[in-house]
Amino acid sequence: MILIPFVLFIGYLIGSVPSGYLIAKLLKGIDIRDYGSGNIGFANTLRVLGPLPGLTVLVADIAKGAVSVGAGTLFASSMGISPQIAGGMLGLSSIIGHNWSVFLKFRGGKGVATTAGVFLVLTPFPFICSALTMALVMGLTRYVSLGSMMAGGSLPFFIWLWVNEKGWFYLCLSVAAASLIVFTHRSNLRRLLQGKERKLGERI
Repeated sequence: MILIPFVLFIGYLIGSVPSGYLIAKLLKGIDIRDYGSGNIGFANTLRVLGPLPGLTVLVADIAKGAVSVGAGTLFASSMGISPQIAGGMLGLSSIIGHNWSVFLKFRGGKGVATTAGVFLVLTPFPFICSALTMALVMGLTRYVSLGSMMAGGSLPFFIWLWVNEKGWFYLCLSVAAASLIVFTHRSNLRRLLQGKERKLGERI
């Protein structure tokens, strides 16, 4: 049990790796935070740098969540808890790391892709349903932020419907993750209400 804070910090560090910031620096020598929405995630990278860098950031951020869950299962016995719970705890810590990166003075992204990586490993079928919800909303509205919030909000519902083993833990974990997604999208929510939110495909 004494290792739990240390292992959670490992998850936080994995999540803290600022994929979008690093890729923008490597490809264009720019600070992605100075362009577009100022976010380091997929949507802003797509608008500022184009499809390939955007997709690279998306995959990297998803991988951070998935790797954190995998690391949790490896450390589970040392932590004295089950692999599912250990993986979920590290997954959540990686989302927090992505949102408030130690490498960017505790600023970061909005956690959607990293959350996707976490639940892709933990609860694949509910995650797929949530991802389809996001795709549907984005297809109808072209708002990535709205699709992200709808995906996050629907995930606890799909977990409640289909997950049995460790269902209570995954449900609580998904509620926490969904709350973080809504919190980090609060400025997007204001712009949506004002009709000023950028749509998918708009270039900077």
